[in-house]
Amino acid sequence: MDSPIDSSGGWPMTGIRVLIADDQALIRTGLSMVLGASDGIEVVGEAADGIEAVALAAALNPDIVLMDVQMPRMDGLEATREITGHSGSSRVIILTTFDIDAYAFGGLEAGASGFLLKDSESADILAAVRAVAAGDAVLAPRVTSELLRRYGELKQVPDAGAEARRAAERLSALERLRALTDRERQVFDALVLGLSNAEIAQQLWLSESTVKTHVGRILQKLGMRDRVQAVVFAFRSGVI
Repeated sequence: MDSPIDSSGGWPMTGIRVLIADDQALIRTGLSMVLGASDGIEVVGEAADGIEAVALAAALNPDIVLMDVQMPRMDGLEATREITGHSGSSRVIILTTFDIDAYAFGGLEAGASGFLLKDSESADILAAVRAVAAGDAVLAPRVTSELLRRYGELKQVPDAGAEARRAAERLSALERLRALTDRERQVFDALVLGLSNAEIAQQLWLSESTVKTHVGRILQKLGMRDRVQAVVFAFRSGVI
């Protein structure tokens, strides 16, 4: 997303436009109240199922879509795939009930920029929306390490042709990574391990603004939307 950044708060000056997709009216109402009461965030629409979410995302082009998984007509994973696969700038945050479930892995593949537990505190919801709108990726604190560990384990399960596929993916990944400068590769290695811009800056003795610039260039060179895609790319290819 290329919204202008306000120097005081770091969030888009034009406000963050959010679409809420959940088949439970009470959940939609609660999220709408939390988000609508916060400065700089506007709820522009609500969807009760995946088909409606895809249609509204296309019509409204929100910055963020809060997407439930289990919905009628079209589930949240397919809706996420439809939304992130089109040319719009909308980013999706998956709403999940459990810390770790099968939907989380599907969400990674579908192009979600983060995961948020439905029982998260209001402050965590707001922080997640703002972080993803600013171009970062968000995984709920209780989910992150376990999700990535189990995602990596799933990719190691042997099956017919798995070794050949992994070798091909790794070769392709290494070819793409050659486009990065030495410094960009250092930043890439740090970000796919889950480090924040501040942590990368401290580790590499850089300013946060320089790290942010590097991250933007890395994602552009690799053709990725955000950090979640970078993590998926790294795990699938065996780079980490």
